[in-house]
Amino acid sequence: MVTERRRPMMMVISTFQTRSVSCTGKDTDLDTLIYNVFPGLSANMADPNYITSRAILSTRNDCVDKINMKMINQFQGDEMVYHSFDSAVDDTHNYYPSKFLNTLKPNALNLKINCPIILLRNIDPANGLCNGTRLVPRIPEECHRC
Repeated sequence: MVTERRRPMMMVISTFQTRSVSCTGKDTDLDTLIYNVFPGLSANMADPNYITSRAILSTRNDCVDKINMKMINQFQGDEMVYHSFDSAVDDTHNYYPSKFLNTLKPNALNLKINCPIILLRNIDPANGLCNGTRLVPRIPEECHRC
């Protein structure tokens, strides 16, 4: 009995729309996926609604890392790298013990202005900073006056 091997599919989720993009095994598959999820990205990077209404889902962290680096590189501007600490400032209730903080990987966060981020922890639920919240880094208003 011969079984047909199907190529893996990558899911594209955008506003009110879900579709599949075939994975051909080529190096350009990721570019195709990003183009299908974020068509016209360069013209819409400053639009928070455009950015936060789309997502690429992956089941593997190594794939997520590749997608994230590819996306960050497509955004204009300087990349800021924030390194982790093994202690939290003013954590009087010990919500973030050193043992927990040292388990977080990766140990650096790479950000660019207008490049979307998604929180993976409940940081401040009372103020809306919960797991799954989408954010778009902006330049602080006081920096516009410089």
